[in-house]
Amino acid sequence: MSEDRQDQSPMVASAKERSEMIAVAAYYLAEHRGFSGGNATDDWLAAEQQIDRMLDAIRRQGISRLQFERTGLRNALRLWRPSHHHPTSPER
Repeated sequence: MSEDRQDQSPMVASAKERSEMIAVAAYYLAEHRGFSGGNATDDWLAAEQQIDRMLDAIRRQGISRLQFERTGLRNALRLWRPSHHHPTSPER
């Protein structure tokens, strides 16, 4: 039962999880531009800003860890931005 409660608790990323999210988001940014132009440092800094905004929006909206994990990082980056409200059906 404690595992169920933990899944429903608000999403709070550890430093390690945040760093892993930033690395994945930086990869997505490079992938989006076809891995041409730009550089890894710029991708990392942009990803860091995106992840921090997303995590802040998730925290303010009360999104649970389970909801976040079901959505996945790529969709979460699209859905939980400061200007968005609770998503109704995330992409798969």
